Amino acid sequence: MVDIKKLSNGLTVITEKMDYVYTVSIGVYVKVGSVDENEKNNGIAHLIEHMLFKGTTKRTSRQLADDMARIGGNVNAYTTKDCTSYYATTLKEHLPTTIEILFDMLHHSTIEEEALETEKCVVMEEIDMYDDSPEDLAHEMLQKEIWKDHPLGYIISGTDENVENLSRQEILEFISKFYVAKNMVISVAGNFDEEEVFQLLEETFGTIEAGEERTQLEAPVYHKCIYTKEKDVEQVHLNIAYDCLKYDHKDKYKLSILNSILGGNINSRLFLAIREDHGLTYSIYSYGSAQTTAGLFHIYAAMNPSQVETVIDLIFVEIDNLIQNGITEDELTMTIEQIKMDLLLASESAKNRMGSNAKAIINRGYTIPIEEVLEQLNQVTVEDIVGFAKEYLVKEKASFSLVGNLQDISIDNIKKKMSFK
Repeated sequence: MVDIKKLSNGLTVITEKMDYVYTVSIGVYVKVGSVDENEKNNGIAHLIEHMLFKGTTKRTSRQLADDMARIGGNVNAYTTKDCTSYYATTLKEHLPTTIEILFDMLHHSTIEEEALETEKCVVMEEIDMYDDSPEDLAHEMLQKEIWKDHPLGYIISGTDENVENLSRQEILEFISKFYVAKNMVISVAGNFDEEEVFQLLEETFGTIEAGEERTQLEAPVYHKCIYTKEKDVEQVHLNIAYDCLKYDHKDKYKLSILNSILGGNINSRLFLAIREDHGLTYSIYSYGSAQTTAGLFHIYAAMNPSQVETVIDLIFVEIDNLIQNGITEDELTMTIEQIKMDLLLASESAKNRMGSNAKAIINRGYTIPIEEVLEQLNQVTVEDIVGFAKEYLVKEKASFSLVGNLQDISIDNIKKKMSFK
């Protein structure tokens, strides 16, 4: 059962007891990401995530690493467009130590100049690594072009230039503004004592300044666009994107089912038609990328440059076929059962429950019981899926990116296929 409480300073704590598991997962989610940045400091949230592992007033970076190893070594972090998460999975008896370590990192990090300059180099290597990944580029740069000057389009890691120019003072001011109680959610799931955990969190995180929750940005405007980049690689990486649903849209269950049918697994239409029947690509799939205020639906494929136009044609053939001829009741039932199985399997993991509970609170302010999710899925009809596809998968509104060996590809032909004027 999910329980939601607040510490004395307003910090939200969400817990879910799972006595049948051996472990417990805890995550501290700070409502800050690249959407809270500007052109000058883009990348600062991600750099801070790195720096909080580099030493505190009571631990050096080596001591932090050693203490993390003593509780199982599963302390990690990530930054997204709208939140930064610091999380760990450990045994019940190590949870008090885990809470203390996370609190020490988030509240007592020193952000020393020497460590900052060293870590900037690490982050810039990470940025260069992503730049070497055509699949990542095809996704990230397309989103950047679609959302244009809106912060939702910012690359999470920022640029080499931005990262190199960030000062210690800017970082401290950013932490002071966003790393406050009312801008945090702590999620705990697994085998633990609820009363003990809440008391420990009150003694530690309950001492953080209350502050103010960040101001929600206005939704961005979708811009139909293309992005192309020549890369010296064997394949061409294609990403098609449609304006779609934000995180908590009422039609999210329809999207989940449509995605699964179209390209969400190895039994999907795109996979079977383009990879299995025609052998034109090793990798092809669809996915949604939903944020609090906006979302996109993507179709990705990687192929030999000579097959790009054919693959694009076949993608739209499959979409048109779904819209014109619909899906069968059997296909719908099979897909719903697959999704339900995935959801129930994920719900048996303390780490998954911890993460999904936190994201639900951050993005919508409440959780939805899994029983209700399953019921909502069961209510989706064939007509719902076809209607959703007609509304959102409109070729004339689609954007696309191409990254790879583009020398022999006619971008003008592809623009015509995708109804660019």
